[in-house]
Amino acid sequence: MSDLTPDDRLKQGFWRSQVPWSGHRRRSPTLDGVTTVGVLALQGDVREHLAALSDCGVHAAAVRRPTELAQVDALVLPGGESTTMSRLLETFELLEPVRARIADGMPAYGSCAGMILLAREVLDGRPDQRQLGGLDVVVRRNAFGRQVDSFERDLAIAGLGEPAYRAVFIRAPWAEETGPGVEVLATEPGTGRIVAVRQGPALATAFHPELTGDLRVHKLFVDMVRDRI
Repeated sequence: MSDLTPDDRLKQGFWRSQVPWSGHRRRSPTLDGVTTVGVLALQGDVREHLAALSDCGVHAAAVRRPTELAQVDALVLPGGESTTMSRLLETFELLEPVRARIADGMPAYGSCAGMILLAREVLDGRPDQRQLGGLDVVVRRNAFGRQVDSFERDLAIAGLGEPAYRAVFIRAPWAEETGPGVEVLATEPGTGRIVAVRQGPALATAFHPELTGDLRVHKLFVDMVRDRI
């Protein structure tokens, strides 16, 4: 298995997230007027995010290669395992291209593991873990406990209105520090732990909206993308 290239592994279904690909490439959405939001498709809740984005009325595309990244207006970093995603970003030669697009102002949204990847610093992370930047926050990895400690919580999220958002937390992080340019959108009731933030074109949640059927977080991000392009 070690002799296989990343493309060979994808063809054999090596990765957990196996999203069908049509085999043809779209023109740049900023040229043809179609808003395209990519989902990093290396590991994690890829299909769920693609479905939610499609339900929000945008073209959703799986991103596994730099050429596919170049065709999207924005990028979603899904829930999954942050250290695995970090390694795969390097394996698929996406780490620096994604960093560059984010630094250039591309809207990005991270849920759970994606929040960790977007943060400037991670507490309790692996020494070789790589960050993408985009959010001036310090997050604590697996802050709410292990997978067996998963839970749901009703949240008041700024800008989403009523009713309360029923959020799903699975091995979730939280933000322990935020920079002056970061807007806190939601905190966990009772503890005040920061679980949703926004900074310019970057959005992150410690929970998994892709698993709930409630599209309000995805619609918020789509609105951010459309305001940007």
